[in-house]
Amino acid sequence: MDFSRLRRDMVEEQISNRGITNKRILSAFLEVPREEFVPSNMRRYAYKDGPVSIGFGQTISQPYMSALMIECLDPQPTDKILEIGTGLGYQSAVLSRLSRIIYTVERIPELAKQAKVILDKLGYDNVIVKVGDGTLGWSEFAPYDKIIVAAAAPNVPIRLLQQLKEGGRMVIPVGHRYSQILKIISKLSNGEVVEKEETPCIFVPLIGEDGWQE
Repeated sequence: MDFSRLRRDMVEEQISNRGITNKRILSAFLEVPREEFVPSNMRRYAYKDGPVSIGFGQTISQPYMSALMIECLDPQPTDKILEIGTGLGYQSAVLSRLSRIIYTVERIPELAKQAKVILDKLGYDNVIVKVGDGTLGWSEFAPYDKIIVAAAAPNVPIRLLQQLKEGGRMVIPVGHRYSQILKIISKLSNGEVVEKEETPCIFVPLIGEDGWQE
């Protein structure tokens, strides 16, 4: 399959034509080989207009939804970003092209291990992967300029808010287990938290101490 052509078509038809105009984000999606971040038997579906199963009940997000979340996050070249829900590392790789360093937490050890292998093989050396409860964040390297959560929470996890820098931003799906609203959470310089609702969405549940129980 001509994955380069499929990638160009994905960016144009699924992302750009739906209103994502940030050139840095479009370039990052053009650069990262999505087919490398799905199981080998699913590669033919890598560029479909929807989520793709990566095993263990998890998915790689629909390209447009991932691009919309990243646009809402507004990553800058100097940012230190915390990502919750590594999966096989696709969104981590895209973010790595847009910011200084990415710390990413995955609760499923097998996925985290595979993600590390793929990211290392492809040279994404500014992505650091950890196995753990994503609802607790990664306090060792806090505070973060931006936090992005690729799973649905019943509420905004308090530990993630605590690890967000003043002036920082978090993008997270919040709501019921099977339907959510994508929210943009801003922490102002005085510590006040402001929420903005972006769009309805459906993500796998965020499992953990401050999320859903298995």
